[in-house]
Amino acid sequence: MADRFFGWQVVWAAFALASFAWGIGFYGPGVWLHALAGGRGWSVAAVSGAITLHFLASALLVARLPAVQARLGLVAMLRAGLVLSAGGAVAWAAAPAPAWLVPAALLTGAGWAMTSGAAINAIVSRWFDRRRPAALAMAYNGASMGGIVFVPLWAALIGGIGFLPAAIAIGAIGMAVLWPVVGRWFAPDPAMLGQHADGAAAPPAPRAAAGVAGSLWSQPGFRSLSMAFALGMVGQMGLLSQVYSLMTPALGVAGAGWAVSLATVCAVLGRTAVGWLLPSGASRRGAAALNFLVQAAGSVALLAAGGTSAPLLVLACVLFGLGLGNLLSLPPLIAQAEWPAAQVGAVVALITAVNQAFYAFAPAIFGLLREVGGDWTVGAAALVLQLAAAAVLRGRR
Repeated sequence: MADRFFGWQVVWAAFALASFAWGIGFYGPGVWLHALAGGRGWSVAAVSGAITLHFLASALLVARLPAVQARLGLVAMLRAGLVLSAGGAVAWAAAPAPAWLVPAALLTGAGWAMTSGAAINAIVSRWFDRRRPAALAMAYNGASMGGIVFVPLWAALIGGIGFLPAAIAIGAIGMAVLWPVVGRWFAPDPAMLGQHADGAAAPPAPRAAAGVAGSLWSQPGFRSLSMAFALGMVGQMGLLSQVYSLMTPALGVAGAGWAVSLATVCAVLGRTAVGWLLPSGASRRGAAALNFLVQAAGSVALLAAGGTSAPLLVLACVLFGLGLGNLLSLPPLIAQAEWPAAQVGAVVALITAVNQAFYAFAPAIFGLLREVGGDWTVGAAALVLQLAAAAVLRGRR
């Protein structure tokens, strides 16, 4: 057996992959919207529609991700995702008219499906069992790093050299760095290196979870889990799409930007704390419900701020941010506790697909609410969704 456990190296490689995946597939479209609508004068509605298509296409594919992985193998699937993501970003930038965003969105949607949440879980879960909460937290922190690094990087490069050269540069660098990383760190599994999950001396004992016969949709536990996180993700994505402009009058442009960055930093802190401090015997659904309640407290602070109180707006960002990252990392941990190991990949993939299918419409829904009812509706809608998500989780296991 090798002296050093290889799994933690895999986690850091997954962190790097997540940074690139979220930098293009999650945070990229928001920057591209500004570049295409502001720089080329294209319709905001047309570009926003392409962004929705990007997430819906990803949702359709990610539901089948375990089958894709079984057919292609993990390494080939991840490398295909890198090619599709990088090529798709170039297609967005090179589009001569809004209609060309449709094939571009299909490309980036497929790339996002093959490299994002369900794929990261597939990478890490082979190497960790008991310590999977901590390992997933570290790997998924790459998603937050993608926002911290890639949003200003996209903005700077687009402003400096143009959208198409920026897309070519980011895609090429990502491919050059991550193509060998995928082969070096994701091709081996513990058995190939004579190791066991968590670096233990023996394989972990099988978990007691027995699963339920029939399709996942026929299982009440799966329906409640997917519904809760779909509601929570709609609230989270809707709030994220509006919070910057809501805070600008009180904090200014720079201050609002720093507040959003603070929320991202708090997401890393919150995810890391749950990953490392969650007791092994604790209810993971209970932890998720508490996470939604922390975010709900942030929505209450946003409502109380009324768009004018800077301290309350900052507090809202802190509370909302502390729960931000856990909406990504907690579903795989709940699935690990409640389903047999052979079913966990399918559970995570389908929950990810449901989440993406729902939150693809969140920016449009929250924007319409704000336009019709005023700024206060953003915090109110997020609060209702967060409380509903917590109630669904606590109501049925």
